Amino acid sequence: MSESLRRRAARFLLKRILVYAGIYVAVVAVFLFLESKLVFHPHTAAEAWLQPADRRTRDVEFSSADGTKLHAWWLPPTRPEAGAFLASHGNGGNLSYRGDLALYLNNATDAGVLMYDYPGYGKSDGSPTEAGCYAACDAAYAWLTTEGKIPPRHVILLGESIGTGVAVESATRHEHRALVLMCPFTTLPAAAKSHYPWLPTHTLMRSRFDSLARIGRCTRPLLVGHSTDDHVVPFWQGEALFHASNEPKELHRTEGAGHNLASEEFARVVARFLEAHPASD
Repeated sequence: MSESLRRRAARFLLKRILVYAGIYVAVVAVFLFLESKLVFHPHTAAEAWLQPADRRTRDVEFSSADGTKLHAWWLPPTRPEAGAFLASHGNGGNLSYRGDLALYLNNATDAGVLMYDYPGYGKSDGSPTEAGCYAACDAAYAWLTTEGKIPPRHVILLGESIGTGVAVESATRHEHRALVLMCPFTTLPAAAKSHYPWLPTHTLMRSRFDSLARIGRCTRPLLVGHSTDDHVVPFWQGEALFHASNEPKELHRTEGAGHNLASEEFARVVARFLEAHPASD
């Protein structure tokens, strides 16, 4: 090949590399711009709203530290000494989609269930962010332990999917009886990486929900539930978080549930776990 042909080939190759690099950078920029919409999928009450599964459920309202008005459902405990779950739901829909979960937990444990919506979800004001989710959980915890009259040592922190990141963060700062995680991830960028392996999610994502960095500071009994066929958050992520956590702990491995553990069966698993780890008086 002549020198002229080699130079032409090199220029052609360089142009191709620059074009592909430009496309990749543009795609990454679009994903960064759309990150919030990819992470959070809220439905307002006007868009979709279901009635509670238990007629004893009542609406409650409170505000986060920045004044954002938040909405929650409160299903009181059948027995006051059973305490209550503070439930942080996943990133889709709103709390009304989880009415069955509240009923299952109450039937299996006699504990109450406070299920709240993040900013921008259901009947809550504002727009969802990672910090906003943590602030909403703080406000819900404050309501539960004051207006709800549940002693902090009888609060069971429960998280589902992205809500596991919220529950773990809360567990590092608030007194509680136990921590229950349904389909948890190690970090949100790690979960995103399983769907977009070609994106630098660990480097560029602003939403972190870094449970792996926090789980070592959680010292109360821990139950992790995860299905081996979960295609949203791979099972190995829940297993990795479990291995990084402190005793006492239990891993409930199931099959065929996908990314949804809300069932009477799992509620019974939770009940047995709580019986093995009673509240300290």
